[in-house]
Amino acid sequence: MRLLVLGSAAGGGLPQWNCRCPVCSLAWAGDPRVTPRTQSGLAVSTDGERWLLINASPDLRQQILANPALWPREGRRHSPIEAVILTNAEIDHVLGLLMLRERQPFALHATAATHAALAANPMFTALDPAVVRRRDLLPEAVLSLAGLELLPFPVPGKLPLYQEEAAPDGELAAEILGLEIRAGGRRCVVVPNCARITPDLCARLKGADLLLFDGTTYEDDEMVRLGLSHKTAARMGHVPMAGPSGSLAGLADVSVGRRVFLHLNNSNPTLIAGSPEHAAVLAAGWELAFDGMELVL
Repeated sequence: MRLLVLGSAAGGGLPQWNCRCPVCSLAWAGDPRVTPRTQSGLAVSTDGERWLLINASPDLRQQILANPALWPREGRRHSPIEAVILTNAEIDHVLGLLMLRERQPFALHATAATHAALAANPMFTALDPAVVRRRDLLPEAVLSLAGLELLPFPVPGKLPLYQEEAAPDGELAAEILGLEIRAGGRRCVVVPNCARITPDLCARLKGADLLLFDGTTYEDDEMVRLGLSHKTAARMGHVPMAGPSGSLAGLADVSVGRRVFLHLNNSNPTLIAGSPEHAAVLAAGWELAFDGMELVL
């Protein structure tokens, strides 16, 4: 199993186009301690010929250009991308679908709720259903694609921001998906968004050869303290890294082979190499995903 980290940042990337938070300011200045990142997305394959995308970020065209494995290889029109798997309907996970609108056949796998969110936006009719095949992604149902077995499973989350106003009485909680990927006796678990760590989630992750997990913020009130937002990580549907309910503590006793944070927000101080927060993450046995990172199982 070969995984390519196409993008490792949360929505907005690093640096974010309108941001001068401490991390973005260093990135704008070209500080070598901060590596620019595009918005989160993965590609996975067993043979290097057929690829599945996990989410489709707004930066997808740039990410394809940066990864020759995803380039067309034959005829006038071709793509090694066989399918796109969506874990939820967040803008930074679906907007890149519009970069794939040139009548190239592929399958689009998502929950009924995510398909409905796309169908409600007329822009996504650019993906002609006669060419881009819609397929329902059912939690706990194994899907076999391109030599891989994929098992989607429910993860605590929240509605995308653009759906919040329509939620009755502020009911923002939503079930989103994590994804188990299996091949050759190895198992990778991908959880790009997660609102809280539960016993069921820990049991699911146990024994994985590789874990890619939501690393949006370091502290829960990070964006509030920086004056970037009035919302905490928890309010945005993310588990912070630090703190008693954070992922560093909550997953410390879960046995996995290799653990990597992805979906890193531009405000996250772990993105400054050598910072105390960066050192704390490394000391806890975690890695930080970066664009172009290749993971082989």
